[in-house]
Amino acid sequence: MTYQIRPASVTDAAPIAAIYNHYVEHTAVSFEEQTVPVDEMASRITTILQQGLPYLVATHGNDVVGYCYATPWKARAAYRYSVEVTVYLAATAQGQGLGYALYQQLFAALRAAGYHAALGGIVQPNPGSVALHEKCGMTQVALLPDIGFKFGQWHSVGYWQLLL
Repeated sequence: MTYQIRPASVTDAAPIAAIYNHYVEHTAVSFEEQTVPVDEMASRITTILQQGLPYLVATHGNDVVGYCYATPWKARAAYRYSVEVTVYLAATAQGQGLGYALYQQLFAALRAAGYHAALGGIVQPNPGSVALHEKCGMTQVALLPDIGFKFGQWHSVGYWQLLL
C-alpha cells in the first residue's frame, strides 16, 4: 500500500478518534477507560499544535490510517527539551512499516526544532510496540511495575528513550 504522511489538523479529529478509541475500548495500550469524543480529540490536537509540537497523520487515499505526535514530557522548565512520543495505527495499516515511517518524520521534526530526548511509554507486554521503538533506535530506560489498572488487572509500563 502507498501512504502519505502530512501534518495533522483538527479536521482529522474524527478518524484519529476512531483509531484511538479502538485501543481505548479493546486494549490496555491506552489507560483511558472511556472513549474520546471527536470534539475532545480536536481540542487535544489543537493544544499540541499550539505548543509548536509536531502532530502527523498517515493517509491511504483519503483515509487517515495512522498518526503520531509529541507532547511535553513534564511541565518543569528543565524538561523543555524532552518530549513524549506516541504512535497509533489502524488495524489495516499495521505490520507494513508505517509506524516506523511516522516516527522517522516525527523525530526529524523534533531534531529540527531543537529537542534533545524523546520518550515513549509502552504497556507491557507488547512485543510489537517494543520492536517498533527499538527499530527506531530507542532503548528501554525504565519499567514501572503494576502502574495502571484496567480491565480488572494491573499493567506495567516500560519507557523507551531516544536521544535526538
